[in-house]
This record gives sequence, C-alpha cells and structure tokens, in this order.
Amino acid sequence: MCLSTGCQCSCLTSGNQCEPCRMTARDRETEQAHLSNSINAPGHAGSASEPDLNILSSDVVRERGRNWGWMLSGIICVNILILGCALVSGSTYDNVNIDPPDMQIFVIILLFLTSFWMLYYAFYTVKKEDAIIYKDGHAGPVWLRGGLVLFGLLSVIMDIFKIASYVGYLHCDSAVQVVFPVVQLVFILVQTYFLWIHAKDCIQLQKNISCCGLMLTLSTNLVLWMTAVADESVHQTIIPDYLTNITRLFGRNLYISKAGFGDTNCKCSHTSCSIFKEAYYYLYPFNIEYSLFASAMAYVMWKNVGRVAAEDDHHIIKFCLKDIFLGPVLGVLLVFIGLATFIVYEMIMTKLDSEEDKKDKAVMMHFVINIIIAAMMSVSTVIGGTVYRLDHREHVSEKNPTRTLDVGLLVGASLGQLIISYFTIVAMIATGAKGYLNRLNLTWALLMVIQLSLQNLFIIEGLHRQPFHEEQSVTALANPYVLQPTDLGRLEQSDMGTKPNPVLTDHAVHGHATAHGHAIEHKHKLSWKRRILKEVCAFLLLGNIILWIMPAFGARPQFDHDAETEFYKFNMWAAVVNVGLPFGIFYRMHSVASLFEVFLSL
Repeated sequence: MCLSTGCQCSCLTSGNQCEPCRMTARDRETEQAHLSNSINAPGHAGSASEPDLNILSSDVVRERGRNWGWMLSGIICVNILILGCALVSGSTYDNVNIDPPDMQIFVIILLFLTSFWMLYYAFYTVKKEDAIIYKDGHAGPVWLRGGLVLFGLLSVIMDIFKIASYVGYLHCDSAVQVVFPVVQLVFILVQTYFLWIHAKDCIQLQKNISCCGLMLTLSTNLVLWMTAVADESVHQTIIPDYLTNITRLFGRNLYISKAGFGDTNCKCSHTSCSIFKEAYYYLYPFNIEYSLFASAMAYVMWKNVGRVAAEDDHHIIKFCLKDIFLGPVLGVLLVFIGLATFIVYEMIMTKLDSEEDKKDKAVMMHFVINIIIAAMMSVSTVIGGTVYRLDHREHVSEKNPTRTLDVGLLVGASLGQLIISYFTIVAMIATGAKGYLNRLNLTWALLMVIQLSLQNLFIIEGLHRQPFHEEQSVTALANPYVLQPTDLGRLEQSDMGTKPNPVLTDHAVHGHATAHGHAIEHKHKLSWKRRILKEVCAFLLLGNIILWIMPAFGARPQFDHDAETEFYKFNMWAAVVNVGLPFGIFYRMHSVASLFEVFLSL
C-alpha cells in the first residue's frame, strides 16, 4: 500500500515501497513507540485528564505518617503533663504523702531524657549533610533568643545559689535536693544552645522522632514551670501553723525563716544558707519566664516539622527610637515611679512590727499607682486603635505558626488576670465597697478588665498588619551628559567639520557635575500615623514591664488587703490567686515581647 500521498510512485503496481514511503513508515513506527513508552512510563499520566495515582498515593502515605507522629507526640505530652500536675500538686500539701524529692526524681528523669534527645538531634543534623533544608524566618527572632539566653543565665545563677544552700542540709536531708538543681543547670545550658541554633528549623528527616522529642521538650519545660510556680506560690500564701500573737506572717519572711528541707529540725551546716535562700527567691520569676519562653519556641518547632517554608528575609527590620520621644519618656518615668512605690510598699509590708495604719497606707499607695498605670495605658491603647482604623496597610494573609501561637498565648494568659479581677469585682459589689481601700480595689479591677481587653485588640491588630517597608533615601543627581543651553550654543558655533570625541574625559564629567549637577537628598520622615503607633507601642511596652515587675517580685495586694479573703474564705481565694496570678505575670512578659515585635514592624 502506498504511504506517500504527496508524490507519484509505483508502490501499488510493483509491490515494493519507494524511498519516500519507507521514510514515512519509519516515522510512524517511531511515533507509536514513543507514545507507548509515554503511557507505560512510571510518574507520567496516561492522558491529560487522568491524575497520577502513584503520586497521590505517596502524598497520602506521607501525610498519614506525619499525622501519626503528631498524634503520638500529643499523647506523650498530655500524659507527662497530667502526671507532673498530680505530683506537683501533691507535693505542695503537707497532708498528702508525696515528698518534694519524689516529685524531683520524676523531673530529673524528664530532664535527662530531654537533654539526651536534644544532643542527639544536634549531632545528627551536624553529621547529616543537608539535614535542614528549610527554615522559618518568623520563628525564633534574635530578640526572643536573646531574652531566652538572659533568663537562662539568671536561672543558672539561681541553681548555683540553690546548690550552695542545699549542700548545708546534706547531713540531714535527701541528696536529691542537691542533684535536682545540678541536673537542671546542665539542662538549661543544653536547651539554650539547642534553641539558639535550631529554633528556625523546619525538620524534614525523622519527623516522628522529632515530633515526640519536641513534645517531650515542651512538656518538660511546662512541668518545670508548674514546679517553680507552685513553689513560689506556697512561699507567698503559707500560713504559720503555730500559735503566735501575729495573725499573718508574710510570705517572704515566713519562707526565709521557716522553710525547711524535709525535717523541720534539720539545721544548715554553714551560716550562709539564709543569704542564698533569699538570693534565689528573687530569681524565681526569671526561671519561670525561661521555662515559658522555651515551651513556646519548642511548640513552634513542633508545628514546623515537615513544613516547607523558605526563610523570609526579604526585608530588614531595625530597632530605632528616632523621631519618637513622648512614649519612651513617659514609659520610663512610669517605670521609675512604679519601682519607687513598689520598694516602699514591700519594705512596709514585710516588716513584722509595722502598724496597721502604715500597712493600709502602703496598700492604698499600691492601688493608686496601679490605677494610674492602667488608666494611662487604656487611654494610649484607644489612641493607637483609632490610628489603626485610619491606617490602610494590608493584613497578613499567610498562615504562620509563630503568629498563631502569639495570639493564642496572649488571649489565654490574659484570662488569669481577668479571673482575679472579676472575682474582686463580685466581692466588692456584694459587700458594698465600703471604705476607701475597697473602692480603690474595685476601681483597679474594673480598669484592669478594660486595659487587658483594649491591649489584646491593639496587639492582635498590630501582629496581623503588613510591616512598613523602610524606603531608601532618594538622591537626585543632575545628569552631566545632558548639554545645557550654553553648551548647545557653543557646540553650534564650533567647527562642524571636526568630529567630536564621543568619550568624555573625567575632568569634563566632573566639571559638568560640579557646574550643573546638584546632589539633592530627600530623607523620608516617619508619617504622623506611624509615629503615633511607635509612641503608643513604646509606652505600652514599658508599662507592661512595671506591671510584670511588681507581682513577679512579691507584691500580693490580694492577701495584704483581706476583703476578698473574708468574702471567699482563704482556701478558695488562695486557689483563685495561685492559679490566675502566674498566668497574669506571664501575660505581661508576653505582651512585652509582642509589643516589641509590633514596634519593629512599624
């Protein structure tokens, strides 16, 4: 049969194919073989409308494996936290047969396991080539890791003081009391290095092991946080069980004078025990914040396991206080006034021989300064929120684990202070708010509810706005190659037969630049909206710092003013305060971090 229809041939008559027909037949065979290979080849679709089932099935298997690792790690975390909560709660009560060394043994085991996993991960990523391909540019910023290092350093100093104090009781108490701070010190050093180096990792290898290891790290830090909070809360709210003419002995003095290590008859073998006790007591807040910082960073790493994200460094954010003045100045002034009143308040309240009238005046002073701080912060937040309504920056659309965690922690931690405030409001209204102290207490509680709500809205709005991009300085230079009118006339009068030199000498260029070129630099100043937002952020940041310092270092007006204690009775009110206050303290520090991030984006 003739295959070549474009030319006359004798294929039909002679039965032999001519050269054009043979070439056409060979081309068709090649095309059919190529089509057959394309259909049967793995990884290619049989047709344009049929999806590759192999690719889809591999993606499903990969997703199932990742979900399995997340579920297993979540189960491990929940079990560790519940067991740790039971041991910590039992060890704080004298009538429960759980001694502090029993709880510390459990925590020591967690510290060993977590440290071993972090060292294994660090060595594995160093040994394995291209172990970490993707990094999350939003996770673990430098200022957050710097805060972790600072709190870790102070926690290490606290453990050293504990070791020096507990060594004096080795002759009559359990050696676990000394082993625990030693192991915790090593753990802090290992974990700080681990988070500083690997906080941005998006882990793609050994995902199940990594998920479980990160959840182990998270739960260990939360157990340490519960241990420190319970220990510090007991020091603040314990009541003496011996008869005395003093109805209430304040937490710090009682802790330093009466805190025993197992047996109350156990005496320290050296004279410096009380000094070390008092020293590490004041370092508890930093240790608490360290555990929470580490927990948050471990959670972000856990969410980034298996995540494909390029490191986002397309814009450089710089910390600069230029063009803002009022916010930082008022904030620093507020911090100094708050510190001065707090020191006076603590000095009066911790003296056992202080008169009741002086104590009432000290409580009144504490209420007044807190009312002033809360009112000023509320007003500034309203101003910042109004400016946000006028700001037309786009909202961030991409999903990011760090931002989601920040918002969740902000709202969740604020519930602690809200609970205390609402319990106070109910007690004050029910009793009629009689007396100036009760009225001040009610005003403070109401302002705290308003301030917390407004600040949460302001911070969340700021975190979800696109950052301002710093515009480069615009420099306008006159083009030296453009001929001025005088030059043009001079050129026309010149000899037209002479060919001009197309290459200008450096001297001519600089001459034109000097004569006709003027370097004009336009610097972009902050817009009024941007400047106001920076002022508000700086003031709120400093205001949250002083509101963190006062309760973190021992201010307990909830017990120094006994209206709520008489209304709810001591056990119920102590439970409310001891649960809500640690979250309230963490809220202030987390607000400082979030406001700093908002400030950097402006």
